[in-house]
Amino acid sequence: MMMTRAILWPTFALVALVFLVSLTLMRARIGHMRRHRPQAADLADGDAMRAYFRPVERPAANLANLFEMPVLYFVLVPLLLATGLATLTQVVLAWAYVAFRAGHSIAHITGRVRPRFALFLVSHAVLAAMWIGFAVDIGFSAR
Repeated sequence: MMMTRAILWPTFALVALVFLVSLTLMRARIGHMRRHRPQAADLADGDAMRAYFRPVERPAANLANLFEMPVLYFVLVPLLLATGLATLTQVVLAWAYVAFRAGHSIAHITGRVRPRFALFLVSHAVLAAMWIGFAVDIGFSAR
């Protein structure tokens, strides 16, 4: 029961990261709009908006990233809860995953390419380890 609840804390942290990045995006866009008042043509369609907001696109790109691979994390957590397989190992890996994703977001938004790529790779490896561990645990618990 304790590990079942423990898996929720890194999940709450990842949700908080998504909200923090979305607030960072709003702040960047509002600041950009104050410094460079948009004309009607700047907001006429998706292409015009992307061009207008290009100087502050990194937070938007990072927010989109948080709805790509992390979806596999958000799918895994309910499976761990439903099966009772939220082990200490899964909780530790979940915290590691969230930490690497937070580092990736910081590196992405600040334009630090090398650390961003390394954090991307490590976070993927941790998420893969979580899924492999779950598959192994399901296999052993089915016997």
